[in-house]
Amino acid sequence: MTRYLVTLHRPDDYDPAAAEDEAMRREISALNEAMVAAGVRVFVGGLQAPDRAMSLRPRPDGQVVVTPGPYLATGEHVGGFWVLEVADLDVALDWGRKAAVACRAPVEVRPFH
Repeated sequence: MTRYLVTLHRPDDYDPAAAEDEAMRREISALNEAMVAAGVRVFVGGLQAPDRAMSLRPRPDGQVVVTPGPYLATGEHVGGFWVLEVADLDVALDWGRKAAVACRAPVEVRPFH
């Protein structure tokens, strides 16, 4: 079994209160319940808006500079993620497809080392 990171991407101006209706919340809840029932979900987490992020960058002198905001200014951010343990990439992609549909957002699937 391999572990995969399934990340959900949102635009930086995403407002969950405005965008997520009851039907969407039910679909996401059903997806999470299905992952648990299938025994594939290791961990799940939603992230706060990127303006809540803090970036840390090491300098050549050994110091670390801490700045408010995301590491990259891209217009999108990781809004949440799942860690799944499944047999192979095809199974991980199946769950990723379900996540993209339930969350109505782009999803990335990537294996851990």
